[in-house]
Amino acid sequence: MSLNMDVKQGVVIQALNMDWLASPAKGVWRKPLEREAAETGLVTSIVKYEAGSRFSEHSHPFGEEIFVLEGVFSDEEGDYPAGTYIRNPPGSKHSPFSEQGCTLFVKLNQFDKADKTTVRINTQTQPWLAGIGNLEVMPLHSFEAENVALVKWPKGERFQPHSHFGGEEILVLSGQFQDEFGQYPQYTWIRSPHQSQHFPFVEEDTIIYVKTGHLLSRL
Repeated sequence: MSLNMDVKQGVVIQALNMDWLASPAKGVWRKPLEREAAETGLVTSIVKYEAGSRFSEHSHPFGEEIFVLEGVFSDEEGDYPAGTYIRNPPGSKHSPFSEQGCTLFVKLNQFDKADKTTVRINTQTQPWLAGIGNLEVMPLHSFEAENVALVKWPKGERFQPHSHFGGEEILVLSGQFQDEFGQYPQYTWIRSPHQSQHFPFVEEDTIIYVKTGHLLSRL
């Protein structure tokens, strides 16, 4: 039942073209991007909660990372609108639900066991920082080799060719990301191996979620 678990291989998935698969909870649907096993272990997926759907209380043995793509996601600690970045550390638990429905990018059981930081960031209200060239960056989390951020690309921006030490993972949040290998519209998930290289650019305003350095631990 494993899926895309070899991090030495690059992966590109246009999630909008995938079918939704049922989860154990009624009204909660998933599109698996990488998965260690059917219902346990490491998994990265797009998750949809229908309005009024709930998931029973569960724990996160090695953490849970969420980016709210659409709608409002909730648990017993609060409500998280689109654009919210969430990290629930190893050993945490919650009972998530959505009253109006929502779509999420979810990464389960991928934390370093020493990474105990709880994170709640509404990226719609956070300031952007100047990046390389005309890029703008919004740092979300860092722990040892792992770095997570949003990157805003203005129309026509081109980045220098570069390599990915520790690998790179991208989810295109809006616009269309590109490099010499292809075009990646909204909700395309890209996982590039350790020391892979590319020359990225955009032809329209684009925002991407980016995680780097984290694949070394899986080699």
